[in-house]
Amino acid sequence: MNIVIIEDEKLTAQRLEKLIHRYDPTILVLARIPSVAGAVQWFNANPTPAPDLIFMDIHLEDDLGFRIIEQVNLTIPIIFTTAYDEYMLQAFKTTSIDYLLKPIDYDELVAAIEKYKALGRMFSEVEPAFPDLTAILNTLNQTRTTTYKDRFMVTVGTKIKSIETPTIAYFFVEDKATFLTTQDGQHLPLDYSLDKLAAMLDPRQFFRVNRSLLVSMSAIQHIHAYSAGKLKLELTPKTRQEVFVAGDRMTDFKEWLGK
Repeated sequence: MNIVIIEDEKLTAQRLEKLIHRYDPTILVLARIPSVAGAVQWFNANPTPAPDLIFMDIHLEDDLGFRIIEQVNLTIPIIFTTAYDEYMLQAFKTTSIDYLLKPIDYDELVAAIEKYKALGRMFSEVEPAFPDLTAILNTLNQTRTTTYKDRFMVTVGTKIKSIETPTIAYFFVEDKATFLTTQDGQHLPLDYSLDKLAAMLDPRQFFRVNRSLLVSMSAIQHIHAYSAGKLKLELTPKTRQEVFVAGDRMTDFKEWLGK
């Protein structure tokens, strides 16, 4: 079987590939593509061999994954992956395309691939029934401004923990990896970039103060003013390094505090 992984989070793509090879080491991953533009270019190049199955993240770095289907007119079976559960499950419940919620569970991955195999004859004999893209995009547009992540699933060793968003003090990047810090001081790894997290979280509660830190309003204990309007934040739990608001975010930060 030949597959393509379309996923903009490098660690997530790597983990997905490992899980796939755990299921079947003979599966060939033809490409790992992080963007809509990159995927469109790849498919338009008529790759040989062609993929039998695609794993596609819904929210990519430059647009929604559905745009790839629109622009390339894909007829290859797709298993979607998403971190957005409630409204996305509603959008997919009447379609024959499968989906996986992040972080991807191995048993659910196996079930999705087995479903694809069971439907293989159908895909080869008739044109697959893709979802109504217009309806799904309308659903996304209607819910994007009001629906935010209320919990994160994180992997700790062999266990998966559910962390409710209100219990998170801040998110930070260290050594190119992303972590969340809970109010009781736990540091837990995540597969999301800060850019993607900023889109998932309620902007009334979280603010990106600089390139490496996304903070909760409740975590800010004190704000110290320096010369030239520079602001230093004192957070709880304490951070490993001093926290300053980036100069180009200063005005937005002050407006956010006043909301």
